[in-house]
Amino acid sequence: MPVAGPALALVGFLVGAAIAGRAMRHKGSGSWSVSTTAVFGVVGATVLATAVYVAVVVTFSHVAMIVITTVLGAVMGLQAAAARVIAVKDVTTVVVTSSITGLAADSWFGARNPGGGARRITAVVALLMGAGLGAATVVVNPSLGLFVAAIVILAVALFGAFPVREPAKATLGTTSVNEIGAERNL
Repeated sequence: MPVAGPALALVGFLVGAAIAGRAMRHKGSGSWSVSTTAVFGVVGATVLATAVYVAVVVTFSHVAMIVITTVLGAVMGLQAAAARVIAVKDVTTVVVTSSITGLAADSWFGARNPGGGARRITAVVALLMGAGLGAATVVVNPSLGLFVAAIVILAVALFGAFPVREPAKATLGTTSVNEIGAERNL
């Protein structure tokens, strides 16, 4: 049973999470910052570079596969820690099992509690569809899965760096005569 690859991927994940935790330790919870953009940018660029490498290199040595797994583990640790800082703390596999448990416990066979069933089913189906799509891309071509992941991560970094802001609301009665005159002179 292979042990080195998964063990090094776990170590990489922990190191990545620690690095992001250190880099983002002074950032407020729930807020996106330049550091968040930088972390997601590094993660996206690393996944993209890995996708290019996997697409170009046809066969991999055992050592190369372990290095790829460790590097990807490290950047996933970076991403997870950054997501935690911006308050996406509980979007993990625990959500899947919790949703399925709640669905079963509140079902007709369980407590017969009708609330939340549609929401839980939708969440579980969406997670399963995402997992299925990810698995399908990797089966088609391992680099395809990495390219799709890189595009999604870089898009998140971009949208986080340039958030859509609501336009400021005008308030009546606060404009002075001097401000009106200044606007006319422009």
